[in-house]
Amino acid sequence: MSSVGLVLGGGGITGASYHFGALFALQMATGWDAKSADVIVGTSSGSFIAALVRGGALNLDTMVGESRHDGEVVDWLSSNVYQRIRPRGLMRWVRQGIVPSITRPGLGVVLGSPGIYSTEALTGWVESSLGSLAEGWPEIPTVIVAYDLDRRVRVPFGTEAAPEVALKDAVAASSAVPFVYEPVTIDGRTYADGGVASGTSVDLLLANPEPLDLVIIVAPMAATGGRHGGWFYEDLIDRAGRTALAAEIELLESEWPDTDVMVLRPDDRVLEVARPNPMSVEAAIPSFLATLRSMRDELAHPETWSILERHIVGKVPA
Repeated sequence: MSSVGLVLGGGGITGASYHFGALFALQMATGWDAKSADVIVGTSSGSFIAALVRGGALNLDTMVGESRHDGEVVDWLSSNVYQRIRPRGLMRWVRQGIVPSITRPGLGVVLGSPGIYSTEALTGWVESSLGSLAEGWPEIPTVIVAYDLDRRVRVPFGTEAAPEVALKDAVAASSAVPFVYEPVTIDGRTYADGGVASGTSVDLLLANPEPLDLVIIVAPMAATGGRHGGWFYEDLIDRAGRTALAAEIELLESEWPDTDVMVLRPDDRVLEVARPNPMSVEAAIPSFLATLRSMRDELAHPETWSILERHIVGKVPA
């Protein structure tokens, strides 16, 4: 078997649907189960999918529960993603986001911002899906990326460079999107969405003792094209994602020149239903279905299929 690294980037609720669809399509086309990846790096919504993958819970039951109709699916997802709270933490936002941004303007102004939702519902979803694993950590290398608001640094939970935490708490911290979710406090430190530092953090794979044979990157927020009638901020976000991802891949390839790298990104069919609001629960199932359709073409591309055939097609662990 080739050694495989799997990187699951941020992308909100529709990004999680893209992960679901892409990984399902990969397994159907090649027989490869993402759970067998030698290393997984998950950020924001990708952290939730990473946890499900390692727990063997990446299935439709986890995604929709016992729902049988579209309305039930929306209600199910809403109850597991959004737990409304009274916004708080204004002074934290001023101290950690607004004040520092006076001297260094940029996206840092969002740091520590109050959110209208708690991540507790998401934590409960991880618990109910993974059981005891939610309280511990996978045995196979798994990295969940969050952002420390006080030290203003990326925190790769699951590595020696980060505190030991429960998997469910790491996922909550990594998923705390500014303005949407309240920042997550763990052992006295406050964390927010790992996407603040990078939407993918591909470079963290370089901590692996040996070069990997194949790196699969699923990047919902690094699309190469826009959608018809898209809002201006959509392309800005994707452009930032593409730029950061390109720099990370360049570093990876300079260190591991023999490693094959495959990037999966949403095409215009997916973007049409997944945008402009990636946090929309109503768009989750349409995004999943559009992803399955797009992956049929993506995986059949001769260049893509040759890479898959070289490393994972039909090579299922005993």
